[in-house]
Amino acid sequence: MLRVLQVVTKMDRCGLETLLMNYYRNIDRSKVQFDFLTHREERGQYDDEIEQLGGNIYHVPHLNPLYPGYYKALDNFFLTHPYKIVHSHLDCTSTFPLRAAKKANVPNRIAHIHNTSQDRDIKYPIKMISKKLMPYYATDFFACGKAAGEWAFAGRKFTVMKNAIDTTCYAFHSDIRVKIRNEFGLEDEFLVGHVGRFDPQKNHEFLLNVFAEMKKHEPNAKLMLVGGGELQKAVRAEVAQLGLSQDVIFTGVRTDVNELMQAMDVFVLPSLYEGFPVTTVEAQAAGLPCVISDKVPIECAIVDGLVKSVALSDDLSIWVDALQKAKNIERKDHTQEISEKGYDVKQAADWLKEYYINLSCR
Repeated sequence: MLRVLQVVTKMDRCGLETLLMNYYRNIDRSKVQFDFLTHREERGQYDDEIEQLGGNIYHVPHLNPLYPGYYKALDNFFLTHPYKIVHSHLDCTSTFPLRAAKKANVPNRIAHIHNTSQDRDIKYPIKMISKKLMPYYATDFFACGKAAGEWAFAGRKFTVMKNAIDTTCYAFHSDIRVKIRNEFGLEDEFLVGHVGRFDPQKNHEFLLNVFAEMKKHEPNAKLMLVGGGELQKAVRAEVAQLGLSQDVIFTGVRTDVNELMQAMDVFVLPSLYEGFPVTTVEAQAAGLPCVISDKVPIECAIVDGLVKSVALSDDLSIWVDALQKAKNIERKDHTQEISEKGYDVKQAADWLKEYYINLSCR
């Protein structure tokens, strides 16, 4: 059996981590097994399932390029845990674990990019330097989509690993829709939905402004925010300030996002940047119309007529109009179309298994 090390921050229920679990559950684990190197000491929300599936979970300190102890921990880990393949999902900062893997003579080192930009915070200059150094330490380059790969790898050859899902979980069923809407006390309300961690990238403040404007035209509209994160408290405060506390539903982190999407009437993603959001694949499989920002690559529009792109610079009324027009789209099951486009994880996991096995023989 080939064991592949997946390098992550922490295995919580977020987009990238959920994508990895989609592949992990469906890959032939008699031939390829996943282990995880995390950058947090505390356990992640997926850790129990990982261990049940046969995976090992290892920990190194929080990624800090200015802390010598971080490099020492990486070096010690790779010297005592030999792997043929290391697959790092830390975007630009994958350079650091891949550097340590190269030092320990790991022959195959995959840098995987999941975004088309990075937050312009205090770490931004380090991330951009790391991005330039990545080709010195990676042997293979993966991206979630074409736009992400072109942004990260500057003309180098890269492989698109599709953000695939278990399509059977997202097939539209009216009875599930009724069940979830009853759970939240919804009858004929127009439900706008968003799935994403509370993080600057997801642009919740803009989303709230759009929703506040929409309430002027759709008094019975409700907004469902699914996820957790550091900014949740600030978003709740903004909701209260806008007088929307009775109209915004905070679900927290949920294990049934597939069912929550059945209850929604439109999915909105006003992100400041994205690579190829798996949430849009899930929404389209469920027949859910999507309104996305122009900073989200339009290549995520898999089903014709279900995805509308609107510029973040556009007036709020343009966003409201796009959301209202979603009412005219008939709800259908599009899982077959998603599968035919290569986004069914059962097919994708088989492809990844073969890629890993061929790589290990290189």
